[in-house]
Amino acid sequence: MDNKASITKKGSAAAALIAAGIGSLFMGILTTGAELNGPLHDLLDLYAPSGPLSGKTTFTILIWLLSWWFLNNRWGNEDYDLDKAYKTFLVLLILGILLTFPPIFTLFA
Repeated sequence: MDNKASITKKGSAAAALIAAGIGSLFMGILTTGAELNGPLHDLLDLYAPSGPLSGKTTFTILIWLLSWWFLNNRWGNEDYDLDKAYKTFLVLLILGILLTFPPIFTLFA
């Protein structure tokens, strides 16, 4: 088998990982922002029974999809270092998770 034929492009996988991290970070930012900013809290209240959670999840999904689309269009046909993408994903994920916890976002108050 020809080695050139077995080489796979990893840009799409890297785009998916990093987009997931961006979405996680954005959720953390919106959570912190909604707790610290009354007008943002009210703006995110898209569906009254669920409160601002409806806006947080809606806008997070939009950012995740847009970032995935953008990164995949940019890197989809390239070979990308998945180790680097995974490390970037983990950093973004951890930051996003931390920003959703009250002991963390109250530090910014």
